[in-house]
Amino acid sequence: MSDSPLAIEHGPKHQYHLVDPSIWPLIGAGTVGGLAVGGVLYMHHHGATLLIVAFVAMLAMMAAWWRDVVKEATFQGHHTPVVQLGMRYGMALFIASEVMFFAAFFWAFFDSSLFPKAAIGGVWPPKGIHPFNAFELPFLNTMILLLSGTTVTWAHHGLIEGDRKSLLAGLGITILLGLSFTGVQAWEYSHAPFAFKDGIYPSTFFMATGFHGFHVIIGTTFLIVCFFRAWAGHFKPNHHFGFEAAAWYWHFVDVVWLLLFVLVYWL
Repeated sequence: MSDSPLAIEHGPKHQYHLVDPSIWPLIGAGTVGGLAVGGVLYMHHHGATLLIVAFVAMLAMMAAWWRDVVKEATFQGHHTPVVQLGMRYGMALFIASEVMFFAAFFWAFFDSSLFPKAAIGGVWPPKGIHPFNAFELPFLNTMILLLSGTTVTWAHHGLIEGDRKSLLAGLGITILLGLSFTGVQAWEYSHAPFAFKDGIYPSTFFMATGFHGFHVIIGTTFLIVCFFRAWAGHFKPNHHFGFEAAAWYWHFVDVVWLLLFVLVYWL
């Protein structure tokens, strides 16, 4: 039947993927909206019930949506070379949007630090603020992230060369390093000599480093998904955009942290 004229006539005549109708974008919009409303209610002391329910629903939606994408890419063959090229462009544009996101926080920090206002005493850091020593926990976290960048590259090379053992080992070590970074940053925050509402320095510091920490958690989650997919044999040397996108994202997180370490912690 696959060689019949009818099958040939109605078969795909292009390399593009026309996505089937899906309910997940609509559900995703609902869960994210619920998460935003729940966050506002929680910050106004109305309880965390909606926030927790929306967060769990969002995780379930993401798992189901990613399952469908994995099925399209790995088992249905929809992610052709042309489709993968489009995804690479999309991932590059997404990372570019993330660069502009962090540029806003750096701008706020530089505006306050290079031109300190009279309201904070005309000095930076403001009077009464004692910044972290850059060469204690921040330097440790810098070494952790730099090492994780090498291990994820090791995993990528292992994948390209068909070395499954190196792929899994590199991914596993990268995940452990990502979790270690988050743990060290949580410890640092718990011992901070200032609070978020103590002025412009704490506000810009926690916004910039906190959102970076959030991105580390997202990147670690991506890598965990890639680890289990690699364990299941989903990735091939010539077909592994899911892993490639996660590696790009992780290197972006590394670069942002280097800028934070040098410009916010050190200088």
